[in-house]
Amino acid sequence: MADGGDEPDEAELHEEQKKEIAKWFLAHAPAGEIQYVAKDVKSLLGDDRVYEMAASEAFPVYNKAHLVALEMLDRSGNVIITKFGEIDESNYLDPRTAQVATVDHVQQVCSNLRPATDEELPSFYIEGFRTALDAELCKYVDDTYPKLTCAVYCTEGKDVEGPGASFEFSVVISTARHSPQNFCNGSWRSIWKVEFKDDLQVVELKGSLQVGAHYFEEGNVQLDSKNECNDSTIFQSPEDSAISIMNMIRQHEMEYLSSLEASYLNLSDATFKVVIALPYCLCLISQKLPITRTLFPWQNTLQFSLTKDISKELGIGNHSSSFSSVFIYAKVVDMFED
Repeated sequence: MADGGDEPDEAELHEEQKKEIAKWFLAHAPAGEIQYVAKDVKSLLGDDRVYEMAASEAFPVYNKAHLVALEMLDRSGNVIITKFGEIDESNYLDPRTAQVATVDHVQQVCSNLRPATDEELPSFYIEGFRTALDAELCKYVDDTYPKLTCAVYCTEGKDVEGPGASFEFSVVISTARHSPQNFCNGSWRSIWKVEFKDDLQVVELKGSLQVGAHYFEEGNVQLDSKNECNDSTIFQSPEDSAISIMNMIRQHEMEYLSSLEASYLNLSDATFKVVIALPYCLCLISQKLPITRTLFPWQNTLQFSLTKDISKELGIGNHSSSFSSVFIYAKVVDMFED
């Protein structure tokens, strides 16, 4: 107990509280860094059972949110961990190879592989549209992104046998580049909902694009940029529809990438940390920008703004900062160690 004039000691965290805090840090780890975070969280907890409970809940959430791609056992390709291919929490469809991979979410590896059943695959008619779109998608990503995984899933109407009914695909594009030697990691995730509306003879697109970056050379900078867009084209044959759809996707993604490349030049000093993270992220993703390997002079330009960010994150200032999670991390470390 504390002395009479002192404030009472803070109550020790309950097991459930520790689990929830651990889950938060695991689920919010930067792209490609969850295993590093997991190692630290496990050490801080000092309780394997609590860690395993947290990890079993957080890793599936993280893997699906980041569209993590895992190599299949037969090396025929990668399976994307996404809700669009989810058979159940441990089994995911790879539509290109018509296989279902069993995954270990915590270890982030495939542990088994089997052929997909007829019930898990679309009809012959739908598969004709899906494979045509997948072929054009592969051409696009091969020319645009390094080390990318992509897939086309039928998410509605997979049992449609011919013209006269509508159906829907989800196009998933995911790439992550990890460059710890350059103190940065980057990821690109885009999901396109493609609705084939037979009654209107229209194909409608709704895109959700997300770029993430983490720069940690003598600092902790995180960037999370999102964009949404819509477009449409006429309902055509499988091959012609695929070409039109991919032309629209290519245009929107290139416009978004170009806007990101230009935006860091126009940001104010108040957001200069994004200026540092953004070009690193883009060079990782698209290989369009140079990496100079020059140390950024944090000691000259960040000493005051970092202090301000600490104040904001601790509630001393009037605004919050999304770039200071490292300081929250330190506070939780203190709670675990007390």
